[in-house]
Amino acid sequence: MLTEKRSSMLHGVLLIGLFSCAAFYIGEAQIFKQISFSPMIIGIILGMLYANSLRNHLPETWVPGIQFCSKKLLRLGIILYGFRLTFQDILSVGTAAIMVDIIIVVVTILGGVWLGKLLKMDRDIALLTSIGSGICGAAAVLGAESTIRTKPYKTAVAVATVVIFGTISMFLYPIAYRAGWLGLDPGQMGIYTGATLHEVAHTVGAGNAMGETISNTAIIVKMIRVMLLVPVLLSLGYWVAMKSRSDSNGTSSSEKGKVAVPWFAFGFLGVIFFNSFNLLPAAAVDIINYVDTFLLTMAMVALGAETSIDKFKKAGAKPFVLAALLYVWLVAGGWALAKYFAPMFL
Repeated sequence: MLTEKRSSMLHGVLLIGLFSCAAFYIGEAQIFKQISFSPMIIGIILGMLYANSLRNHLPETWVPGIQFCSKKLLRLGIILYGFRLTFQDILSVGTAAIMVDIIIVVVTILGGVWLGKLLKMDRDIALLTSIGSGICGAAAVLGAESTIRTKPYKTAVAVATVVIFGTISMFLYPIAYRAGWLGLDPGQMGIYTGATLHEVAHTVGAGNAMGETISNTAIIVKMIRVMLLVPVLLSLGYWVAMKSRSDSNGTSSSEKGKVAVPWFAFGFLGVIFFNSFNLLPAAAVDIINYVDTFLLTMAMVALGAETSIDKFKKAGAKPFVLAALLYVWLVAGGWALAKYFAPMFL
């Protein structure tokens, strides 16, 4: 019986693996490279296409395999994401970039939650959208989802908002910089780009379009934002516990009010620490990063496979209204911070 259960679970994992391979293959197309659509983004699209077509024909015994990909493999992917970062990256950009990043992350997340309340929208979607906008797009949404353990369709909605507005900025920023509309020097533009663009892929795409100097600064500043995922997840775990304790209305329960510590966040931080010593050859790190992207793609496919159009309709337009408001803050507020605040620390 146990062997049959494992076999059925493996079928679900293999199904998600095949979709992920397809996402990588599609991602090699020139058009997707030009718009910096990573395999993760393509993966969730493929998963959603499957969810709205053939999903009902999937044997129920395969579902645990899909859930394994959206939870266990997701956490492993977040941990291995640390191989993209080192603590030396922080030192190379200085206090200015760190301060701007912290302000952007804190204001975006807290402001997004507050706006979500004003819009009377789903709390989880508002939180995931805010974290995705404030930190590092889809990867941050996935990390937060793994901490609060919400429904997959809410995660997919949040990821969709991040992709839309991040892609707009990836094209808008280089045009605005080349036209001289922003009035930022290369150093300031690098901080602005890294501190406000949603996805790492968006930052790379926009940075490359503006030159090596801006690109290098932007990517490092963006990576510092990624590091801030750790304290955010720890705070989120504590907040979820306090909220659960409040909702319990004083009733005793071993689960209510228990702090859900996102241990994978410590793993992520530990990997960054290890990677800072450059103990592994560059080729080995490249392989790990490739495997990590594949694992995160599998998680995205799995989340997409649990998301139907009906659930998007259920979420309504409010998540996109919230994402648009946060986008205005990132574009305008980020520019002001890069233009006037950052020079105070340079």
